[in-house]
Amino acid sequence: QVQLVESGGGSVQAGGSLRLSCGFSGLRLNTDCLAWFRQAPGKQREGVASIAQDDSSMYADSAKGRFTISKDNAKGRMYLQMNGLRPDDTAIYYCAAAHWYCPVDEPNVYIAWGQGTQVTVSS
Repeated sequence: QVQLVESGGGSVQAGGSLRLSCGFSGLRLNTDCLAWFRQAPGKQREGVASIAQDDSSMYADSAKGRFTISKDNAKGRMYLQMNGLRPDDTAIYYCAAAHWYCPVDEPNVYIAWGQGTQVTVSS
C-alpha cells in the first residue's frame, strides 16, 4: 500500500522560498511516479510538477522557472523547491503517486494522495 506524507509548508513573504518534502513508502520504483498538486480555496486541484521513474520531470506553466522537483529513492523522499513565491501560490500542496504515467493535468490517474501541507504567501 502506497503511503505519502507531506511536510515543509509554512508562511512566507512574496519572493521567498520554501522546500516541501513528501515521504513515500510502498512504491514500486521501477513503475511508479510522483507528482505535486495544489488546491487553493474555491479552486480546483491543479498539477504543479511530476517526476518519473527515470527522474525526468514535467512542470505546469505556473511552476516553470521557479519550482524544482526532485526525489531521493534511498531516503524515500520527494521534494519541491519553490523560489520566487507569489501570493497566488497560496494553497494546500499534495503529493500523489501513479503507476507508469504522471501527467500534471490529469489528477484522476493518481492512485494515492498525501494529506497535504499548507503554503501561504503574503504580499
